[in-house]
Amino acid sequence: MGSIEREKALILWFEEVGAEDVGLVGGKNSSLGEMIQQLKPKGINVPNGFATTAYAYRHFIESAGLENKLRKIFADLDVDDVNNLQERGQYARSLILNTPFPADLQEAIANAYTSLCERFGSATRQQVDVAIRSSATAEDLPEASFAGQQETYLNVYGIKAVIESCHKCFASLFTDRAISYRQHNGFDHFAVALSVGIQKMVRSDLATSGVMFSIDTETGFKDAVFITAAYGLGENVVQGAVNPDEYLVFKPTLKQGYRPILDKRLGSKAIKLVYDTGGSKLTKNVAVPKADRGKFCLNSDEILQLAQWAIQIEDHYSQVRGTYTPMDIEWAKDGITGELFIVQARPETVQSQKSGNVLKTYRLKERTQVLATGRSVGAAIGQGKARVIVDVGKLNVFQPGEVLITHRTDPDWEPIMKKASAIVTNQGGRTCHAAIIAREMGIPAIVGSGNGTEVIKSGQEVTISCAEGEEGRVYEGLLDFEVTETTLDNLPRTRTQIFMNVGNPEQAFSLASLPCDGVGLARLEFIIANHIKAHPLALIHFDELQDDSVKAEIAELTKLHQDKPRFFVDKLARGIGTIAAAFYPKPVIVRMSDFKSNEYANLLGGRQFEPKEENPMLGWRGASRYYDPLYQEAFALECEAILKVRDRMGLINVIPMIPFCRTPEEGQRVIEEMAKNGLKRGENGLQVYVMCELPSNVILADEYCEVFDGFSIGSNDLTQLTLGLDRDSALVAHLFDERNRGVKRMVKMAIEAAKAKGRKIGICGQAPSDYPEFAKFLVELGIDSISLNPDSVLSTLLMVAEVEGVKA
Repeated sequence: MGSIEREKALILWFEEVGAEDVGLVGGKNSSLGEMIQQLKPKGINVPNGFATTAYAYRHFIESAGLENKLRKIFADLDVDDVNNLQERGQYARSLILNTPFPADLQEAIANAYTSLCERFGSATRQQVDVAIRSSATAEDLPEASFAGQQETYLNVYGIKAVIESCHKCFASLFTDRAISYRQHNGFDHFAVALSVGIQKMVRSDLATSGVMFSIDTETGFKDAVFITAAYGLGENVVQGAVNPDEYLVFKPTLKQGYRPILDKRLGSKAIKLVYDTGGSKLTKNVAVPKADRGKFCLNSDEILQLAQWAIQIEDHYSQVRGTYTPMDIEWAKDGITGELFIVQARPETVQSQKSGNVLKTYRLKERTQVLATGRSVGAAIGQGKARVIVDVGKLNVFQPGEVLITHRTDPDWEPIMKKASAIVTNQGGRTCHAAIIAREMGIPAIVGSGNGTEVIKSGQEVTISCAEGEEGRVYEGLLDFEVTETTLDNLPRTRTQIFMNVGNPEQAFSLASLPCDGVGLARLEFIIANHIKAHPLALIHFDELQDDSVKAEIAELTKLHQDKPRFFVDKLARGIGTIAAAFYPKPVIVRMSDFKSNEYANLLGGRQFEPKEENPMLGWRGASRYYDPLYQEAFALECEAILKVRDRMGLINVIPMIPFCRTPEEGQRVIEEMAKNGLKRGENGLQVYVMCELPSNVILADEYCEVFDGFSIGSNDLTQLTLGLDRDSALVAHLFDERNRGVKRMVKMAIEAAKAKGRKIGICGQAPSDYPEFAKFLVELGIDSISLNPDSVLSTLLMVAEVEGVKA
C-alpha cells in the first residue's frame, strides 16, 4: 500500500503499521503494529487485529458536518466548573452517538472484522470476541499522549456490536476527563482525532492479567521490572478495582540467565472481571474464591517470562527512539491455551522524565495516630482537609488543596485529582489509575488502604506520608515536615570509598540514587524482625511449639509455605537480594544475624528456644551461635538465603560478614560451618568479612587476616568494650564516646594491621555519621571505606574530598 493510499485508508491491519504511524492510528495501535512486526518474530506473543484510522474519524466528522455543531457546544466551556464540563461533555457525546457512521466506514469495519473471524476459523458465525480500544492522536503533534482518556470495550462479538463499540469509542473522544486534559494542556479539540483498535481477545477472564513497567514506578530505579497481576480481565487492575499481586525482577542478572525475583507481594484480588455469557452486559465482576485469593496468580516461570519480554520491549523502543525508553505494558494470560500475551505497550511518562540531577527528600518531623495505611505512591508528603467522595456525581463538592478519599478513581475523576494535595483510595495497586495519575501530577497517594473512606472523615485534617518506605500512612492532623533538595552534579571522587548503611529493603531503590560506592552494612536483623517476624528455630520445629496462640500466628504468617523454614529463606533472600540489586554491581556487605538472646526471644516462638542471660550484650550472640548445636540449623537457613541470592539471583556482589567473633579459632569454625552450607570462601568469588568490634579483633588482627578477607570496624561495640561500659546503661552513658583517645588508638592499630596484611578495612559504626572530625581522623589514617547513614553521605563525601584535596 502506497503512502497516499495509507493516508486515505479507513482501516489498517496492525501488521501494516509501525512506530512511525502514530499520526495515522494513534500511539496504542501503532505500538501494537510495531510489536507484531518487530517483536512477534522474536517470540513475544501479541494478539492480532486492525485499526480504524485517524482519517476515518475525520471522514466521519466532516461527512456529517459535526465540527461546527461541536464548536457551538464548546463556545462557553469552563473546565474548572465541574457542572459545566459535565454538561458540555454529555452534549458532545450525544451528538456523535446520534449521528450514524457513513456507509463506507461501516462497510470497511464489517469487512475487516469478517476477515479477522476467518483468520481465527469463525467465518460462518462471525463471532470472534474482540477488545475494542480507543487510541487518540493529534495530527500536528503525533507524539502527544492521550492514554487512558477514552473508552475500552471487552468481549465484543458480531459485526453490529463491533460497529456500535467503535461508534462509542469515537464519542469517548469527548469524555469529561479528555476535554479537561486537552483544555489544560493547550490542545485544540478539533486537531485531535481518534483511531479504534479491534484486537482478538485473550481469554484472561479464565486466567490472569495485569500491568508491568520496565522501571520501578516509585523510585525510577532502572534495573527492575515491576509486575502486577490479578485474576480475570485486565481492566480491574488498570482501574484499581482490585489490590493485585506484585512482583519485582532484577533486569541485569535476568539477562545473564539467573532467576532474580526480588520480591513477591500477595494482593487480596477479591473480584475478577469475566465474560457475562448470559446477561445483557459483555462483562461482569464476580467474587474470587477464597482459596485463590490466598495464593499468587503467577508462577515463577511466568513472572520471569514477562520480565524477559519487558526487557526486550524496552530495548527495542529505546533503539527505535534513540534514547532510553522505559515501558508501561499490559499483559494477559489465555486460560484456554495457557499462553502469555502482550496486549499493549507505551512509553512510561513519569520517572523517565524526571531529572536525575536533583534529589528531593521529604522527612516527617513529628508523628501522631495512624488512621490508615496502604501502598505508597511517590516519596512525598501531602496534607490538608480530607474530602470523602464515593460517588462520581459529587465531584463538584471537592475544593482545591483537599485530600481526596475514595474507593478508587477512574479517568472521570481526573478533573478534581489535579486539585488535590494528596489521594487515598480503598482499592488498587501501584499500577492502578489513581497511582498513575498521582505520579504524573506529583501528588502523594496511598492506594489499597482497604478502609480509608470509613476511618477518615470529611473535614478532618490529615497528613499523607509516602516518605517512609513502601507503606504509606495517613496521620491525624497537619504534621510538621521538611523537604531537602540536593544537586548531584559534579560531585568529587574520593580515594576513600563512601559506603552506606542500608537495613530496610523497601528504601534500597530510592537510596541507590545517592552517590556512594556500595553498602558497608546491611543488617539481617531488620529483615528478620520486620519481614519474617518468627524465630528461625520456631519455623524449623513448628510441630513442637508449645504455645498454641504463637503456633496459630506463625501458621497464618507462613500460610503460603508448606515448608516453614522455606518461608525464612525466601523472605530473607528477597530482602538481601533487593538491597544487593539496588547497588549492583557495587559491593554489598551483609552482616549475618547479631540479635542478642533477649531480642531473639521477642521474635514469634523465640522464648521456647532462647536462654535467659544476665548480660545478653556479652553473651550468646554473633559467631558463637553459628556453630553451636543449639543454633547451627538456624544459621544454615541464613547461609541458604545468601547462597540463593548469589547463585540463583546472580548477585555475587554480596559479601557476608561475621559479627562478634571472639577468637580467630572461632572465626575458622564459622568459615567451616558456612562451607558445610554451600558458602565456600573463594568459590564463585565469595569473600567473607569480619566485624572488628572487640579488643581481641584488634590485638590479634594479623591472625584474623588469615581467616577473613576484610574487616569492618563496629565503633559502638569497640567503644563499649574498650572503655568497659554497657552502652545500654543510662548511668554510664556520659562516658560513651567513640572519640576517646583509647578507642582512637584501637582504631589506628586495626587499620595499620589490616593494611600490613593487604586486607580491606572499613568502618560501619555510628561515629563517622555523628562526628565529622572522627571521619576526618579515619581518612588521615588511610581507611579504605567509611559506611554512613544515608543522611550523612553527601556531607561526609564533601568533607572527605576536602581532607584528601580532591576537587569536583
